[in-house]
Amino acid sequence: MTDALAPGSVIGILGGGQLGRMLAQAGARLGFDIHIFDTAANGPAARVAARSWAAPWADDGAVQTFAAKCDVLTFEFENIPASALAAAESAAPVRPGRKSLELTQDRLIEKRFIREAGCSTVDFAEVNCIDDLEAAAAELGRPAILKTRRFGYDGKGQAVIREDTDLSGAWAAIGEQPAILEAFAPFSRELSVVAARAENGEMAIYPLAENSHSGGILRVSRAPAIVSKDIETRAIEIARAIGDGLDHIGVFAVELFDVAGELIINEIAPRVHNTGHWTMDACTCSQFENHIRAVAGWPLGATRPHSACEMTNLIGDDVAPWHALASESDACLHLYGKREARPGRKMGHINRLSKLSG
Repeated sequence: MTDALAPGSVIGILGGGQLGRMLAQAGARLGFDIHIFDTAANGPAARVAARSWAAPWADDGAVQTFAAKCDVLTFEFENIPASALAAAESAAPVRPGRKSLELTQDRLIEKRFIREAGCSTVDFAEVNCIDDLEAAAAELGRPAILKTRRFGYDGKGQAVIREDTDLSGAWAAIGEQPAILEAFAPFSRELSVVAARAENGEMAIYPLAENSHSGGILRVSRAPAIVSKDIETRAIEIARAIGDGLDHIGVFAVELFDVAGELIINEIAPRVHNTGHWTMDACTCSQFENHIRAVAGWPLGATRPHSACEMTNLIGDDVAPWHALASESDACLHLYGKREARPGRKMGHINRLSKLSG
């Protein structure tokens, strides 16, 4: 795709959750028609899009028909089956490309890619059976974290291996699936960097965010994070290495551990990311708008913040006091339109703004 898409062009999004919803809203603001393909009808994204399609991912014909109606395609989550992506690519360009999706769908392949890109990870080992797990635990030590290679998010598909953990029980807990055992990282804090990359390799990088998780789910992001110049410089280097290594087009995020001043990569997300939601109200151009700009071939927008922000996820019943949340001054409430609040379900977020320090 060498020419920028004109307003009125159609951008298709594979996936219909809250990330697709916020991408659709950003795309509509720039004058694009947004089409959504999802397995469920009337999801969060479909209700704000120009058109939506509902069919199983395995229905190649439906995916191709959808893609043929679009000028370019993108995706809101990384667990799209490879067959569906191939069907989409046969009818329209997909941005980012297959490499970004396939590398980040498998934690073992992702870890190897990160090291090949010159970045650091925790020590890890491939686990395909209980004997592998026992050998890996002996080599890496405890505590450690056992993770399925595919389809895990928000703490799902994981088991913590402690001194008293029964390895057979942990192996059963993740469904005895191909996995990876990761050594424990003695980090002082969790950080993330969100970046947008254009087709020509130009990058726009947002300031680091500092993140707090509970139960494997992001609870709070504070940005810009207070970091040294060395850490800031290293985070930018990491973002460039990952973006260029993937030949990525669009927004991506890199989750980082700060271990005594050294940045170790935890995970890569080849898409807009929860730790970048603060950009919606604290920056001139949000991560969602920059993603649309990148896949449409437009110039990337500015990533400089005009405010500091504390982003809090509204999970389950956290959304119940919506009236009080909407009454807060210097706060921006974003609700995802989900019909039912359930434990662990992201229902929205609130961005609380303040003056930048310094």
